[in-house]
Amino acid sequence: MTEETGTARHGRFDGSGRGPAATSGRWNAERLNLPTPLWGSNGVAFGPDGRLYAAQYLAGQISAVDPATGEVEVVVPMDGPVQSPDDLAFGPDGSMYIADLIPGRVWRRDPRGAYTLVSDQVKVPNGITCVGDRLFVNEMKTNGRLMELFPGGGDPVVLTEGLALGNAMQVGPDGCLYYPHMLTGEVWRIPVDGGEPELVAAGVHEPVSVRFDQGGVLLVLSRGVAGIVTRVDLHGTGSRSIVTSGVAGLDNAAFDSENRMFVSSFASGGVTEMYPDGRTREIVRGGFDGPFGVTIDLGGTVYAADHYRLASPADSPVVTADASRGGERDGGVSTQEMLTFSHGVAADNGLLHITSQYGTVQTYDPRDRSTRVRAEGLDRPTGIAVESDGTLIVAEAGAGRVLAIDGADTLRVLAEGLEHPVDVTIDAEGRCYVSDDRLGAVLRIEDGGAVPVAEGLGSPQGMTVLGETLFTVETEHRRLLAVSPATGETRVEAEDLAVGLPPGITRRSEPALFAHGMPGAPRMFAGLTATPDGSLLLSANGEGTVVRLTPAARTTT
Repeated sequence: MTEETGTARHGRFDGSGRGPAATSGRWNAERLNLPTPLWGSNGVAFGPDGRLYAAQYLAGQISAVDPATGEVEVVVPMDGPVQSPDDLAFGPDGSMYIADLIPGRVWRRDPRGAYTLVSDQVKVPNGITCVGDRLFVNEMKTNGRLMELFPGGGDPVVLTEGLALGNAMQVGPDGCLYYPHMLTGEVWRIPVDGGEPELVAAGVHEPVSVRFDQGGVLLVLSRGVAGIVTRVDLHGTGSRSIVTSGVAGLDNAAFDSENRMFVSSFASGGVTEMYPDGRTREIVRGGFDGPFGVTIDLGGTVYAADHYRLASPADSPVVTADASRGGERDGGVSTQEMLTFSHGVAADNGLLHITSQYGTVQTYDPRDRSTRVRAEGLDRPTGIAVESDGTLIVAEAGAGRVLAIDGADTLRVLAEGLEHPVDVTIDAEGRCYVSDDRLGAVLRIEDGGAVPVAEGLGSPQGMTVLGETLFTVETEHRRLLAVSPATGETRVEAEDLAVGLPPGITRRSEPALFAHGMPGAPRMFAGLTATPDGSLLLSANGEGTVVRLTPAARTTT
């Protein structure tokens, strides 16, 4: 792990990054990875103050990073007018232009911090760039458009159509705009005043961002797990060279006046300096974008469903660890596989079962990295559990149902008519329980219906059973509850959990699931699971960590 400097340790929930993982006399809490200050990192650009500005689509905020110290300051807050910033650019007067992906808006934030809506006529705006005082944006959709917008007023002008998912673009030394087609693995260019688009490069590895360094060299970033960057010779033979950074989910890049390259990652949320040979230096530590669902296999490896990927704390496995040492572990996060829109996960018999906000349930085999689709077309499936015979139990939050998926992938409805079921768990007797965070209840599935076990709870989400006790994460009050399945009695087990949005922050509305055919930001979900040694694992999605809770009686003996 790289050496930490200054405030690079800061978390996004607790500004110091050094607060306790939980408050409790019953449980000792330790983080399996350190907090991260960024909720994913997407578009990056240097501002007039020399800081690197990073858009965080999942958080709905933009932060400024000091590249010398790693210090992070939120500049565009998540409870402001911007909902889902994916890319940004600066005009010559210091104004920041922001592509607000989900609602389809482009904003101007002037040097005083005032916001003006530039356009709401762009569908899924993503790539955005300034060429002098001119503003250009493209659409991340099939048959997308590349357009010029006019901050001073006037209708957009379409330069070209037919983009196969556009993304980060930039003007080249020849005065043309260069942009990727993410779906087809191509890079194209078009004159800024319009004309016929020209194919620059085909067969590029998963292109997500097109950038030029200070010397005019074309670089194309890959969104894959290996962190590939392709250099393309535009002046000679068109030859290419490839370097691998190991930064999974590259999103964007910016170059400072000394031609140093800084890259962002939508998958891990860090900011990294990347050298020409692919070596890297961490500026802002990466981590989890969520995490959301969490599970542990029999070998002790912890897996978290982290929206864009399946990932593990670097200190996993944990079940054989010496719980008496306590404190934070000096570990990061490693990407296991890029599995888009992962939300819930459950381990069973060497396999991982995963729900996706795309509406799918999949079974993933880590040994050969194969994936089997078990169900499609569901409405926001979230929590998942596995019965003793291998049947999958799924909370279909958007449809208000609990489903069973058998070995032949046949779906059966176990309960319906719920408000918003988000997690499921199964006890030793095979009884199934579901949490409903809008109803504020934990329920037991019986005879095709759901019978309340505990009501009046504050947005219960993640659930698990340990012995004869059911545990749930009460996200509204940021605490862990123990629930008696027999009596419905509850007891507070731990408080001050870093789940949900930071204290004092509210969202104006629920994040959209789909906008113009593209998945929207995920609804936050604090997962919970029991380990074979009798501990609990919590998805502390407010700070980007997995927290291990161990009974205090065990660690003090």
